[in-house]
Amino acid sequence: MRKRPDTKGKTFAVAPMIDWTDRHCRFFHRQLSKRAVLYTEMIVADAAIHGDRQRLLGFDECEHPVVLQLGGSDPAKLAQAAAIGADYGYDEINLNVGCPSDRVQSGTFGACLMKMPEHVGALVAAMKTRVDLPVTVKCRIGVDDQDPEEALDGLAEAVWKAGADALWVHARKAWLQGLSPKENRDIPPLDYDRVYRLKQKNPDRFVGINGGISTISEARDHMEQVDGVMLGRAAYQTPALLGDVDALMEGGEPRSIDYDGLIGTMADYAGRHIAEGGRLSHVTRHMVGLFHGFAGARRYRQILSSDATRKDAGPEVLLAAFAEVDLASSLDAA
Repeated sequence: MRKRPDTKGKTFAVAPMIDWTDRHCRFFHRQLSKRAVLYTEMIVADAAIHGDRQRLLGFDECEHPVVLQLGGSDPAKLAQAAAIGADYGYDEINLNVGCPSDRVQSGTFGACLMKMPEHVGALVAAMKTRVDLPVTVKCRIGVDDQDPEEALDGLAEAVWKAGADALWVHARKAWLQGLSPKENRDIPPLDYDRVYRLKQKNPDRFVGINGGISTISEARDHMEQVDGVMLGRAAYQTPALLGDVDALMEGGEPRSIDYDGLIGTMADYAGRHIAEGGRLSHVTRHMVGLFHGFAGARRYRQILSSDATRKDAGPEVLLAAFAEVDLASSLDAA
């Protein structure tokens, strides 16, 4: 029998994903795992400073540990935004140096900053002067024609010299020209070994890995090589896998998800959100993949994708969708 890796001191995280990991998504994910570290969507520093802060930065206390990911390239603005995040109660500030979208490129931040490691170091240093929280960085292994050996080592050296507390690496390049943001998530080949080598060269530094990891078993394997594992689309599209995270981190057998209790909690949460002027779909859009593989899941998805989007939809729609899931036979089959 294969020996279970020691996960003491390791980290499991759900990746920051634009338009996905908002406060409602994070509340939902927290009901499935108490140990996963949750990340906000990338919030541009200017938005944190000048925008609707409660809408952008507000979160439920149950979300801890929760990390604010910032985007930007101006040291003073990022420092101010980090301080605002600290005041809101976030547990960590993360700098995005990996997003390849056109919007990010036009602002000269995100993956563009891979080409400016010393400037990234200056950004980290500026944030460290304003907050006592951990300041971390999420990057790629390189961009465009960069040599990933030189590019990643150069960025890592710069941010650690500036005081960064961790480096999360999406283990593929970003192509700023020729590929869309969606294509950048799939087409550039994954190179996990490159991230492993970074960790081997820096045994006393926190190195986490991200990119293409789709199961808890894969996460367990990566934890034998690096300090942390971050899942993105798999955690969002098949969120039930988060139910196994706590067992991964603490040992023992995975606990069965209490789906009745989970749906009840989410219905209550949605009711409070609606009472405050929100809509049911703001919450339920993150729950569409919950019953992947279950009998009745298709009808569940149909209801959430149609009825839950009505302006007058209430929590009863979520309960009606859940009633279509044949929970008993699906769990028995599993």
